[in-house]
Amino acid sequence: MSTGFKTLDDLDLKGKNVLLRADLNVPVANGKVTDATRIERIVPTIREIIKVDGKAILLSHFGRPKGKVDPQYSLEAVVPAVADETGHPAGFIATDWADVSEAKRAIDSAPPGSVLVLENTRFHPGEEANDPELAKRMASLGDIYVNDAFSAAHRAHASTEAIARLLPAAAGRAMQAELNALEKGLGNPRRPVIALVGGAKVSTKIGLLENLITKVEALVIGGAMANTFLHAMGMSVGKSLAEKDLADLANTILEKANAARCAIILPIDATVAWHFEANAPHRYYGLDAMDPEGMILDVGPGSIERIKGAIDEAGTLVWNGPLGAFELPPFDHATNEIARHVAARTKAGKLVSVAGGGDTVAALTHAGVKNSFTYVSTAGGAFLEWMEGKPLPGVEALEQG
Repeated sequence: MSTGFKTLDDLDLKGKNVLLRADLNVPVANGKVTDATRIERIVPTIREIIKVDGKAILLSHFGRPKGKVDPQYSLEAVVPAVADETGHPAGFIATDWADVSEAKRAIDSAPPGSVLVLENTRFHPGEEANDPELAKRMASLGDIYVNDAFSAAHRAHASTEAIARLLPAAAGRAMQAELNALEKGLGNPRRPVIALVGGAKVSTKIGLLENLITKVEALVIGGAMANTFLHAMGMSVGKSLAEKDLADLANTILEKANAARCAIILPIDATVAWHFEANAPHRYYGLDAMDPEGMILDVGPGSIERIKGAIDEAGTLVWNGPLGAFELPPFDHATNEIARHVAARTKAGKLVSVAGGGDTVAALTHAGVKNSFTYVSTAGGAFLEWMEGKPLPGVEALEQG
């Protein structure tokens, strides 16, 4: 585990105004939060602050107001959900980010142990520009800065990066848990490490694949992106989704993997249908006998057993992307089967399993095992950039703090 950043254990929170960068960018319908997962994750940090009479002052973006005040993106709608999840009253401060004097008065007059939500940080153009002047105004509202929004850590914004250099800074409990889990995934993992990467397009995951082949012992490639590799190797993929113009790139990745001694595991058989719809008639094909009119919508039973065997030899698994068209039964079979196998190995203490990315979280939820992995990241873009080996400005700022 990197020890370059502080945690709540390193700070004296007693009676302090704590600026807590949260991710309150949650789905809202008819004025109510419909999924409070991201709020749930910051509750432990909020409770630690208020139990020692600190004030938890929440900073967050919400939607894309493009640097202007836009009432439909006001964070006021999220305040009742913050109160519900923390079991503590929460107040709202309609901050004008061009002049924070009124916000400062409201914070100073709030009693110790208050939970306060400031207005959307993106109501000012300086947020996304990482403007040092806006960061100074933000910093003037608190004594300490805590970042608990890993999902925004890949953005160098005023509330995630510049502000962390102006106040004593630390990771909150959710950020700490995420960084610990990621360290177990690729930083200092239990070996051998296997990565499972699925999804539709190679073009969106070139950086990811090129980074992983230098970090893992085996790489399973599934989803429609596997078709691009199969095509590059001279196999017929029928009418399946494939980026055939990327055949040279796919072959280059295979050559680099070979040089790095990373075993690439591609499908050896497929579940093939002739219509892209749920419960479409289908059958299994070996990839040496593909129907030229068919579409590969999932890997086949032989591939499932091969992937399970590779997982059984691994100490750590990192997963991003489904193996097939998991939204359409029965083409969710391989993703479900492998997810449950990973969950069982994890439960038995034989595997550290870290997964993330939008479709991945949905697929593991669909398989009923989202809570059975070592860690499932809901961070989306930040998780992918971490997997690609890119620096995360919001984390790096804490390491300096």
